[in-house]
Amino acid sequence: MAHSISRSPAELKTEILRLTREYSDATHRANLPSEKNLLPFEPGVTTVPYAGRVFTADEVEAAVGSTLDFWLTLGKEGEAFESELAALLGVRHCLLVNSGSSANLVAFSALTTHKLPAHRRIQPGDEVITVAAGFPTTVAPIIQSGVVPVFLDNNPVTGNIRTDLLEEAFVPGKTKAVMLAHALGNPFDVAAVLEFCRRHELWLIEDNCDALGCTYSMPVERAKALGFVENSPGIPCDGIHITRYTGTWGDLSTQSFYPPHHLTMGEGGAVNIVSRPPLKSYAESFRDWGRDCWCASGKDDTCGKRYKWQLGELPEGYDHKYIYSHLGYNLKPLDPQAAIGRQQLKKLPAFIEARKQNWEFLRRGLADLEDVFDFSLPTHATGWSSDAGFNWDDSGCRTDCSWFGFMLRVKADAPFTHTDLARHLDQHKIGNRMFFGGNLLRQPAFVQLKRDRPEAFRVVGEMSGADDIMRSALFLGTYPGLTRVMLEYEVQMICEFVRGF
Repeated sequence: MAHSISRSPAELKTEILRLTREYSDATHRANLPSEKNLLPFEPGVTTVPYAGRVFTADEVEAAVGSTLDFWLTLGKEGEAFESELAALLGVRHCLLVNSGSSANLVAFSALTTHKLPAHRRIQPGDEVITVAAGFPTTVAPIIQSGVVPVFLDNNPVTGNIRTDLLEEAFVPGKTKAVMLAHALGNPFDVAAVLEFCRRHELWLIEDNCDALGCTYSMPVERAKALGFVENSPGIPCDGIHITRYTGTWGDLSTQSFYPPHHLTMGEGGAVNIVSRPPLKSYAESFRDWGRDCWCASGKDDTCGKRYKWQLGELPEGYDHKYIYSHLGYNLKPLDPQAAIGRQQLKKLPAFIEARKQNWEFLRRGLADLEDVFDFSLPTHATGWSSDAGFNWDDSGCRTDCSWFGFMLRVKADAPFTHTDLARHLDQHKIGNRMFFGGNLLRQPAFVQLKRDRPEAFRVVGEMSGADDIMRSALFLGTYPGLTRVMLEYEVQMICEFVRGF
């Protein structure tokens, strides 16, 4: 009787991963980068998403391989991803969490710790400056911590904060930080915000969730005055400017790895600790139940005195693994997610370039519609032309946008509204979105909060820019899965819609 020869676990895993790649190649062709996506496109039938997952068999193999190892909770893949992302950006540490919203919560919570000097610690009743139009979870952690957000208006051309209002918003002894997102992959005026923060000794949290891969440049002397002397890794210095990735200028920054973002783990996010190592342990504590111990899962006694601590009113020698210095959360992702993210990181440079090219294609394709649309400009740009590209202001600062979306605003005197346009695009299977929550102060949650607790937030000036964005803006996708034929179809449908009026 013949006996089958059993295969070793290593051989079995190799065969499983070979079949995994074969399965992915056969099943996920619609998720390939645009240059590899050869599926037929049928106008009006095939959906043109505003965003989506872009991956190859590499990510699927990595996820299955990590799952077969079955460590599951954050482990070696997570540690490797954190190191690789930190190296790419040029920051001291990256800390993985389960979403971009959680990243904002953890980053903000880290600045509330009692371990900070009293004059820098953010406490209930203190104030944090933010901007009115955007995504709600940039602001939610402020309110959830009992702190007062101070809303400033947006510049509708860039989507970012009006920095001319910063000084008006500042209250000595009350204002402790600025927390802002780079809108749709368009950096805010980093130089002006940082100079304000340095002048008043304020924290800066950059919500970089929509802006991974964007860069901001400022003249060398201006950057040196703010404490910066080097470019981000991989960015050559021209001797005139210091150029760094967004997410590396503030004290802390955040990333999202939800599918529409620049890279994806399905869910996931990160807190970037730019230059102050103690902030890592504070953020890590809030991420990991609030515990005081910094040992990773599966590791013990890395401090060498696990049973020698005395904190709070606990007896001396109480197990450091179970000492809690904060009221924290459990916000870790899974290791298979990090394995996916490591493969996505390798593709990031190509993803960034595709987003820039897709934005440029849409801008050129819609250039003749400036009588009905106002188009976005990068921060510090004063105009755009099809021949020369962007014109810049005289500040010496520049932005290079890794666009999250292509935003346009319907002019007030146009014969249609942005809702009319959105409905038309939706009917023709073209994905689009409003500028997130628009003016958040108009959202039901904030209207109710004002009724219940009018002191819960403060508003400086009028919100005309945020209201303009709310009433007139929408954005199309720029993500790297968009093919040229999809982009051409978008331009065609918008032009036909406008000509119909």
